[in-house]
Amino acid sequence: MPVGTLDVIAAEVGVSSATVSRALRGKEGVSDAVRRQVLQAAQAAGYTAGRRPAPVDSGTVGVIVPELDNPVFPAFVQQLQLRLVRQGLTPLVGSQLASGISEDQWIELMLARSIAGLVVVSGMHADTKTSADRYLRLCRRGVALVLVNGFVPDLDATFVAVDDRLAVDMAVQHLTALGHRRIGLAVGPERYTPVQRKVEAAHALHEARRATSDPVELLVEHALFTVEGGQASGTRLIEAGATAVICASDPIALGVIRAARTLGLTIPHDVSIVGFDDSSLNAFLDPPLTSLRQPIADMCSVVVAALTDHLRTGDHITTEYLFAPELIVRDSTGAAPA
Repeated sequence: MPVGTLDVIAAEVGVSSATVSRALRGKEGVSDAVRRQVLQAAQAAGYTAGRRPAPVDSGTVGVIVPELDNPVFPAFVQQLQLRLVRQGLTPLVGSQLASGISEDQWIELMLARSIAGLVVVSGMHADTKTSADRYLRLCRRGVALVLVNGFVPDLDATFVAVDDRLAVDMAVQHLTALGHRRIGLAVGPERYTPVQRKVEAAHALHEARRATSDPVELLVEHALFTVEGGQASGTRLIEAGATAVICASDPIALGVIRAARTLGLTIPHDVSIVGFDDSSLNAFLDPPLTSLRQPIADMCSVVVAALTDHLRTGDHITTEYLFAPELIVRDSTGAAPA
């Protein structure tokens, strides 16, 4: 079904496009009343439902992640592998290294294995300065394509992402409730879509509070997605007077912790820190790290559902599914210093 038709039906019924997709495909999680409304609206829009999808043929699905050092990416791989195998599909996993195999090289290697689909997590599709030609070629070859945590306009693919704007809003609300009014945002390079969305949210919150009786100043620093990058950006933010720092990844948060301690400060007495992704080790840090958790299992369920729907029916829904993160509060955040 064309995306426009899907959106029309969703607006008519008053539900999300994802709910419309599940209803039309006979998926669980949709009430009978909503399903009837969706089918009626679909018929009115000229869409005929009722074709039963064929089972997914056995095949290979490529999964590409940027690295395996950051615990968030092995977590994605594990959840994707589990769900692909349950569908009778064979996952073929590739991870990039700075001096190793690039995403483009992995794509060529996987195409040589005749992959039926491809999932890319935080890949080149997140880089707004990079051409989308690699993905256009995949679409022309009929490869089912799902891209995670990034976005490419006008590309016929399914996108699944955590809601970066909402994540910043949740973290700022948590910190302002603790009394912080000068908050830093330590993020990656400006060219990446998730970074741009976080910065947009920070600017919007800054402007919304600027004219009120309780303004909040949000400071932004860009660095690499590494501990070293976090230390550099954290040092600049703390020296600029930030009493709390929201980080774009847990490794960046570790770098900000190192920056604070190098400056002779304690956490959270002098500086509060919020990470992003919530790796399994965060609860064992000193202090345990407050972090915004990506709902990886739910995201991977939608990734595999979109992939298998495409493989079964040949139809493809070009849309973006945004998932709300969960703020996991631990001891790295506390009341603002007097």
